Amino acid sequence: MPHFSVHIREETLDGMVEPKLISALTDAVGAVYGEEFSRLVGVDLIGIPQHRRGIGGKPTDNDAPLVTLSMREAAYHLPQVADAPARLVATTTDALAGVLGEAVRKQVIVTIVGVPDGRTGVAGTVA
Repeated sequence: MPHFSVHIREETLDGMVEPKLISALTDAVGAVYGEEFSRLVGVDLIGIPQHRRGIGGKPTDNDAPLVTLSMREAAYHLPQVADAPARLVATTTDALAGVLGEAVRKQVIVTIVGVPDGRTGVAGTVA
């Protein structure tokens, strides 16, 4: 299951942006793997109070989303999905910029994490 963890400034999460971010990130994965894959996407939005975020050793009020997408490693190497990691980074960044505005694009950091086979589980069973 693809899973996004998005650390973002708490003040950005205003009750209206959350559904837009969840939908846009889900669609970003669907754009790479196909719409039917979208139903598997999980998204956690984690608010960081403004005074608890720093860049370059100083507190910042920049909205600098830190995004981690994790799923099984094999999904990043499917022959029918060329350049999956690069495409996921691009579509994820586009999704955030589409919801939060173009000014955020330069601040978005996306990390793609591959989970090796046998190191994830669902309902108590290794999947």
